[in-house]
Amino acid sequence: QVQLVESGGDLVQPGGSLRLSCAASGNIFRVYGMGWYRQAPGKQRELVATITSGGTSNYADFVEGRFTISRGNAKNTVNLQMNSLRPEDTAVYYCNARVQTLTTMAILERWGQGTQVTVSS
Repeated sequence: QVQLVESGGDLVQPGGSLRLSCAASGNIFRVYGMGWYRQAPGKQRELVATITSGGTSNYADFVEGRFTISRGNAKNTVNLQMNSLRPEDTAVYYCNARVQTLTTMAILERWGQGTQVTVSS
């Protein structure tokens, strides 16, 4: 079994910053790409940013240079540094990973449970 655990969500004022972290653990042989998605109330889940195992990153247009995704120093972790936060960034942020399992070598997609980010004054 593979688990993704996010942390770092909080209430922050407009213009503030937050750093989200996600760690993958369990039956893992290899982690390929990792990423962050978000879902606001009444809206569909959308891509925020992704990063490959080689470090190539991709961002949604709405990021506009405010967020940075990075692979963590610890193995199988990913971070999302969010600066200049806006009220419209309010959402539940989900970690996603493409993982090859140790026991069967199957390649699976896994999601974390989500962490709430609220941007409000």
